[in-house]
Amino acid sequence: MLDRLATRLATAVLRLPAARRWLVAVTRDIPVRVRDGVTLRTDHYAPDLPGAPAVLIRTPYGRGGPMRLLGRLAAERGFHVVIQSCRGTYGSGGEFAPLVHERDDGLDTVEWLRRQRWWSGAFGMFGASYQGFVLWAVAAETADELRAMVAVVTASGTRDSTYAGESFALDTVLTWAELLQAQTVPWLARQWELKRGQPRLAAALAHLPLAEADRIATGVTVPFFQEWLRHHTPDADYWRSRVFGDRIAEVRAPVAMISGWHDIFLPAQLDDYAALRAAGAHPRLTVGPWTHGSPGLFVAALRDGLDWLDEHLAGRPVARAAPVRVHVGGAGGGWRDLPDWPPPAASTRWYLHAGGGLTPDPPAPSVPDSIWYDPTDPTPSLGGPLLVAQRAGAVDNRPVEARPDVLTYTSPPLDAPVEVIGPVHAEIQVRSELSYLDVFVRLCDVDRRGRSWNVCDGLVRVAPGRFPTGPSGVVRVPVTLWPTAHRFAPGHRLRVQVSGGAHPRYARNPGTGEPLGTAVTLRAGRREILHDPEHPSAVVLPLIGVGPQSSLSSR
Repeated sequence: MLDRLATRLATAVLRLPAARRWLVAVTRDIPVRVRDGVTLRTDHYAPDLPGAPAVLIRTPYGRGGPMRLLGRLAAERGFHVVIQSCRGTYGSGGEFAPLVHERDDGLDTVEWLRRQRWWSGAFGMFGASYQGFVLWAVAAETADELRAMVAVVTASGTRDSTYAGESFALDTVLTWAELLQAQTVPWLARQWELKRGQPRLAAALAHLPLAEADRIATGVTVPFFQEWLRHHTPDADYWRSRVFGDRIAEVRAPVAMISGWHDIFLPAQLDDYAALRAAGAHPRLTVGPWTHGSPGLFVAALRDGLDWLDEHLAGRPVARAAPVRVHVGGAGGGWRDLPDWPPPAASTRWYLHAGGGLTPDPPAPSVPDSIWYDPTDPTPSLGGPLLVAQRAGAVDNRPVEARPDVLTYTSPPLDAPVEVIGPVHAEIQVRSELSYLDVFVRLCDVDRRGRSWNVCDGLVRVAPGRFPTGPSGVVRVPVTLWPTAHRFAPGHRLRVQVSGGAHPRYARNPGTGEPLGTAVTLRAGRREILHDPEHPSAVVLPLIGVGPQSSLSSR
């Protein structure tokens, strides 16, 4: 009775789409045996509806809380909902090893579905974050029975997100390792650690060598953390069986994708969208003003996900104006419907200039700007795509911009709005004392009060031989930033930050070329950012419907 009242309240408060409510019977802790003998604990929410299709959710985060709510909400709409704990989590046997067993365990669970007396021959899958990797692990091998997929802040592979720019997403990976370990400790102990501000995790993020950081954060050695430190090269065989993007073209189920502009997996998820479109599929895409764990994302996932399941599993069409819906940030933005992603745009270079200027005009002869990067006092990360919602998203960047190891380039105030919607990248000309370095670039929106709000960013790790070096020692470093949709209002200014890192979001570059997990020697060095006609540095923005030259005020 309490569960039913909770779903009624959730439907009203979250303004979820209305539907007929079926009576639901719940069976918990069903033992599902997979091919190697391991038992996976599974809950079944069964509607009183003959021939109802199924929805499968496999998760390492437990079957209670939000999963219980989702299970009952979907079952009351007329779906058999099966929620299963991944091996090694919440009562399931075996050991949890990220991405190792999800294909086999998922396919064995689908085979178990086929043997149930209530099986109708059709099912869908719903997954957020790791649950979505689980979804992609089996999507190409479920024949025509998989009729719908809902993929929320997730992608078909984690390798490129883990090593974004060939650096290492330290904050995300270590925070996730700590979160998984925290699931095994008593609830009160966990709440006390959170109340204290997670001092062990903070100490671990600042510690070297990184191979000891997992034990500092969690009290134990985390096998996958150690493996990810070792297998970080692009050609590492380790990742070949742990990414599933090479079979996207074989997926026949309609896919709904939901993400946020400050989500940790956004670039990889949009790559999946592009791969589906190239294969002739017609996925639905929603990208909102969300971080990986923000409440608004959860609500949107429920609304869009239930709509998608209704349409493609239950044959209840849901009207939507366009296949792509994105939220444009900034003053006067709001939601936009698009026929595809990315929309047509004019790629326009905004050049870095001497004196900290930023305009579409080509640079004049100038001397380089220089910064001193010291990995013993690494340039800190501030906001942006992080795993923890409370620290993620758009924040005022003035504290980090005041540091001497951060360069800023700012446009004059705009006299007309500038809309940037699509992929963003930069080309930064660098000359460095050290052969090993990072280049971090961030685009910000400076409002009339001088507050600098981060819009999107990216980092690239530079090593000998990775990029060509010119005769004067200058390296042209291409930096892919997160995609975005943002409206810069009149009177606002565009700003580009350039620095040598963003710690602990990305592991600091020690400057020595030592291995990721064992590096302890830290070497500081000076680097120059060039912005002259022979070595132009620029950020390339996809502009929508506005000519940049006429948008700059003469003030």
